[in-house]
Amino acid sequence: METIGTWWMWAGFAAFVVVAIAVDLLVMERQGAHRVTMGEAARWSLLWFALAFVFVGLLWWYLDGSQGRDVANTVSMQFITGYLVEKSLSVDNIFVFLMLFSYFAVPPQYQKRALIIGIIGAIVLRTLLILAGAWLLATFHWLLYVFGAFLVVTGIKMWLAAGQEPDIATNPVLKLLRQRMRITDRFDGEKLSTMIDGVKHYTPLFVVLVLIGTTDIIFAVDSIPAIFAITSDPFIVLTANVFAILGLRALYFLLADLANRFHLLAYGLALVLVFIGTKMLLIDLVKIPIGYALLVTATLIAGSIALSLRGSGGSAARPAPPLPGKR
Repeated sequence: METIGTWWMWAGFAAFVVVAIAVDLLVMERQGAHRVTMGEAARWSLLWFALAFVFVGLLWWYLDGSQGRDVANTVSMQFITGYLVEKSLSVDNIFVFLMLFSYFAVPPQYQKRALIIGIIGAIVLRTLLILAGAWLLATFHWLLYVFGAFLVVTGIKMWLAAGQEPDIATNPVLKLLRQRMRITDRFDGEKLSTMIDGVKHYTPLFVVLVLIGTTDIIFAVDSIPAIFAITSDPFIVLTANVFAILGLRALYFLLADLANRFHLLAYGLALVLVFIGTKMLLIDLVKIPIGYALLVTATLIAGSIALSLRGSGGSAARPAPPLPGKR
């Protein structure tokens, strides 16, 4: 696997991720269970966004001095494009999280713990999938065409399914949990299990965590091939993914109340997947410069957001109706 990442770059990034998660957990522990405000979410979102661009700035500076300006520019644009794609696709995760929290009526002060645990699991899962994917692509070049076709099909399915809310009650994982485990409707603070009449029961927060984990597996299968169409360097793929995931919790609380205002974003993301999948299918025939790929991706995402806001008249979003459930 060819990569610009040296051993100390991999080690340094791993240390950064561990410290970032530790700080997040420490802050969460000190604050205790509380409702995250819009201002707090905005500050954290800006911090994670700024850290991603500080990282790519340092990367550009290092590569400019060691491998030349052309390599530095190309790799930096690959990171920015990959980060933009992953960050945009993570908005779909946010909509699913919102539906899960609504369905199980998770109090706002308990949601952040579920999100941070889900983020840690997502980082571990995606690291394994990215390293495996990089090895497979380096060994079997024809898998690029499989990934490309998969992304095109996924984009078309996303376009057709846009605007349709999934029925969580029919989720096979939820059905299996209810069949195999004792699950209570009551929350016990931020605990994942509780004792009722001397018998251990799992709380709705545990069920939500399991569903978040299984949802991320599905989203990872979509998003990881998308970024491999931008670059096959596992270091860039991993760092772009992780930076997008690290800011997911703050982004959720920032956008949760505005979800309905971005009703056209799913169509923009669908077009992005079709474009990236087509780019991957044509990789041996037409080399689309990374600058054009970044421009097309940014235009599709920004355009769908702008049209969404224009369609809503810039007014505040109406709260989403509660999903049908046991509560």
